[in-house]
Amino acid sequence: MEKQTFSIPNISCGHCVMTIKNGLSELEGVKAVEGDPEMKQITVEWEVPTTQEKIQSTLEEINYPAA
Repeated sequence: MEKQTFSIPNISCGHCVMTIKNGLSELEGVKAVEGDPEMKQITVEWEVPTTQEKIQSTLEEINYPAA
C-alpha cells in the first residue's frame, strides 16, 4: 500500500474535497482519500493497479491538478 499527500491549489472548500474523493474513489485500488481545504492538500492511500501517475491524471481530468 502506498500513501502520498498532494498539494491541490484549486481546493477552496469541503465540496472540492468531496469532488476529488468521488473522482479518485472510482480508480481501482484507491483505498482512502482525505482532504484538508485549509491546507489545500489531499492524502491518498492506494495499491496496485492504481499508480501515482493515474491519480495525478485523474486529478487533472476533474480540474484539480496537483501542484
